[in-house]
Amino acid sequence: PPAGIFGPRRRAADVTLWTLGSINADYAYRVPRLPGPGETVAAEGLTRGLGGKGANLSVAAARAAARVVHVGAVGPDGRWAVERLMEYGVDVRHVAEVGEVTGHAVIAVAPDGENSILIWPGANAAIPEAVRDAPLAEARVGDRAVAQNETNGQAGWLATAKRMGLSTAYVAAPFDPQAVGAVLDVLDLLILNAVEAEQLEAALGRRVGDLGVRDVLVTMGAEGCRWHGAEGERSFPAPKVEVVDTTGAGDTFAGYVLAGLDRGLPMAQAIGQAQVAAALMVARRGTADAIPDLKEVQDARLAP
Repeated sequence: PPAGIFGPRRRAADVTLWTLGSINADYAYRVPRLPGPGETVAAEGLTRGLGGKGANLSVAAARAAARVVHVGAVGPDGRWAVERLMEYGVDVRHVAEVGEVTGHAVIAVAPDGENSILIWPGANAAIPEAVRDAPLAEARVGDRAVAQNETNGQAGWLATAKRMGLSTAYVAAPFDPQAVGAVLDVLDLLILNAVEAEQLEAALGRRVGDLGVRDVLVTMGAEGCRWHGAEGERSFPAPKVEVVDTTGAGDTFAGYVLAGLDRGLPMAQAIGQAQVAAALMVARRGTADAIPDLKEVQDARLAP
């Protein structure tokens, strides 16, 4: 915000990204093909790693050199996940341990990189109100708050953040038009994929560029990204890579965009950097543990 409205301008280095987000154990199975209805397919490999759209986003932003505080919950079986977040540079002081089991995802990944995901929310849907709200008392004007649709309490948390002078963002996944509609009035940035954008337009009867949100980013996989902003619509082609696993690519993109903005990059530059990070991500297996760091992204030479 301009100086004199909420206080002096914040330097990019002082900005904190506050993430209300899920923390999952990801069980990823390599399969020869994604199973159809009623079909049983034998897996060819299994890995367990840190995941959850919120955790992926926080790790991506931290690896992109942002200052990140994660707000969430795990069960007694999830301490390893909190330790892993901390190893990646995420502030975990506001991750609570609750009675529910830690959230988890069962992921089937086909040879072409496409996936099918089953999620059990567990502790992610049982974050106590005090755990959600108390961290915002530490936030300062000019910080950024981001949420996504794998936790409870998103709408109220973002509304509180907006009232406190934070910039607000929402990653519309897993997609629910009602969940998006509940936060539109308090958003500065909305990130969703092309299918979600079509579904939201059908549900609301408005184009995504006419939602009243200052910036809307629509990711389109190998087709790149669209930015709907104050100057209209602009498209960005995606770098070309051999796809191994698309799991977590959208979260990586979102985390890198937010980190770039927090570090003072213009939106177009933040998008370009995020696309490189997502391209590197789909060329490797894994979720949070596979997210590239900023040096890898800056050193990458990928053709559009």
